[in-house]
Amino acid sequence: MTTKFRAVQFGCGPIGCAVARLAWQRSDIELVGAVDVDKDKVGRDLGEVMGIEKRLGVKVTDKLDELFAKVKADVVFHQTGSSLETVAPQLIKLLRFGLNIVSTTEELAYPYVRQSALAHEIDSVAKANGATVLGTGVNPGFLMDTWPMAMTAVCQEVKRVRAVRVQDASSRRLPFQRKIGAGRTVEEFKDLAAAGTLRHVGLTESIDMIAAGLNWQLSQITESIEPVIACEQVNTRYLNVEAGQVAGVRQVGRGFKDKEELITLEFEAYLGAPESYDAVYLTGVPNMEVIIKGGTHGDIATAAIVVNAARRVIEAPAGLVTMKDLPIVICNA
Repeated sequence: MTTKFRAVQFGCGPIGCAVARLAWQRSDIELVGAVDVDKDKVGRDLGEVMGIEKRLGVKVTDKLDELFAKVKADVVFHQTGSSLETVAPQLIKLLRFGLNIVSTTEELAYPYVRQSALAHEIDSVAKANGATVLGTGVNPGFLMDTWPMAMTAVCQEVKRVRAVRVQDASSRRLPFQRKIGAGRTVEEFKDLAAAGTLRHVGLTESIDMIAAGLNWQLSQITESIEPVIACEQVNTRYLNVEAGQVAGVRQVGRGFKDKEELITLEFEAYLGAPESYDAVYLTGVPNMEVIIKGGTHGDIATAAIVVNAARRVIEAPAGLVTMKDLPIVICNA
């Protein structure tokens, strides 16, 4: 497919707007619709909501039936939440319109193990309506699953996979800084983590995807979470964090076969980290170590992979697909 395709932006928060801005800049994409439930955005021009000077003639709406009664689209960029259970009704409704979807819902990245019934329902609805749906992003979707799997292509044998992502979150947007617990007390952090409202989502899904890709049968997956404590005051554009308060989060996911640890994913995001980097280490034949110094900018990379994956999703067979199922996604600007 080389012709221009038509896209609808579903979710006009910070990430959704980043996706829409990139799509707007692309000569092969036409933005034809926008959806959000925020009453302060409904009725406004998408260009205004995106923060650009140009008006696009596309009004944000919260009425899907009315929108898709008059607008034909090839793909929907879906950025509304991390929980698959929460966003599943949105996905299913879009699929019943026969719309392809690229979503940043982290739990959609590889839901076949943790949420098997819901994954199969989404897959069934997609196939029945001739549509394709993909969950992707920078992580999960690339840095801690697709990238490590791609590296194994030049290995004769792989015995262990380890991926590490460390971010200085000082320059990230406020919702991300809050998401990692920056500025909280240790007690507040522990309470929010126990409630499941403060954590990076996707480590388990990435482990499941790697295991499926390498045909490894895991017997157990564990995930730990702990606060990173500020040793000194850290000031950002949005927050002032005192020494002794939480600066961010450290999470580790581990995949075992019996007692052997085959997959390790280490995620750290905190204010004032001395360096940012992404790394993958493969134990096998040969051993491999690849490091991205300076790390990968999460918001830029997320918008990029969503937009770059759209054409692959449009061209893919109907159903629920994952990044391991698609041909390699490349920058096709």
